[in-house]
Amino acid sequence: MDMQEHAAARHRAAAADGIRISDRTVAKLLREHGYSLQAPNTSVEGAQHPDRDAQFEHINATAERCIQHGIPVISVDTKKKELVGNFKNGGREWQPKGEPELVDVHDFPTDAVGKAIPYGIYDVAANDGFVSVGVDHDTPTFAATSIEAWWHQVGSKRYPDAREIFITADAGGSNSYRAHAWKYELQRLADKLDLVIRVSHLPPGTSKWNKIEHRLFSFISINWRGRPLRTYETVINLIANTTNRGGLVVRARLDRRSYPTGKKISNKELRAIKIERDDFHGDWNYAIRPREKER
Repeated sequence: MDMQEHAAARHRAAAADGIRISDRTVAKLLREHGYSLQAPNTSVEGAQHPDRDAQFEHINATAERCIQHGIPVISVDTKKKELVGNFKNGGREWQPKGEPELVDVHDFPTDAVGKAIPYGIYDVAANDGFVSVGVDHDTPTFAATSIEAWWHQVGSKRYPDAREIFITADAGGSNSYRAHAWKYELQRLADKLDLVIRVSHLPPGTSKWNKIEHRLFSFISINWRGRPLRTYETVINLIANTTNRGGLVVRARLDRRSYPTGKKISNKELRAIKIERDDFHGDWNYAIRPREKER
């Protein structure tokens, strides 16, 4: 029996004897024995994959080599979806005394303007972020389209001589290493941009180590804390105005297109993907090369 259970047992025993003990007394007893009120800490990742450290070494070595050769290295992921409307947003922000933001008591999805799905692309070498905010579904097509938008608006201008892109992504989500649709969409992108697209996935259960999480998304969360995301314009402006002491620059765009879920990739389409798997964990590390255009 731990101390908290022991204190509760003493409280029940005293109550049975007709003695009333206040919550403050119980709290005092707990504090005297080294207890305090704490929120759960999300630090347990589950069982570690045996090749976890080796995969991180592989990613770091590949990224360093690419940066040295002028190849863009981007970290991608989808930030937590947000309801757009007059809803409370976690955190506090400076307001005139006695004039807090007035928001709805309940966050009912039916009262929302819609949902915001921010898919981010973080350029590791440039410390530069790009966020495509979708309104429909987080699918491999949406992910690939967001990367394509980054390339046209930013990447091709910053890396005019690049013939390859190196992407680091989580093991799951819309850019899951298991998703056939993700590889199909990357092939479409490689063909369209005439670029080799090299991908390395973080080991399962390590998404919090993805660079985009702590170099881009965390600062977006800080920038809009305590501010209701009432409109899509508000979402885009708050993302685009995000910066930090390191000089982070962020661009944002709204993507109102539809991205239906459940897209099936046929065996014929899978066989047509021009994929080259690395010797080390080819399921996590691979390159997709553009196919020759038919004349």
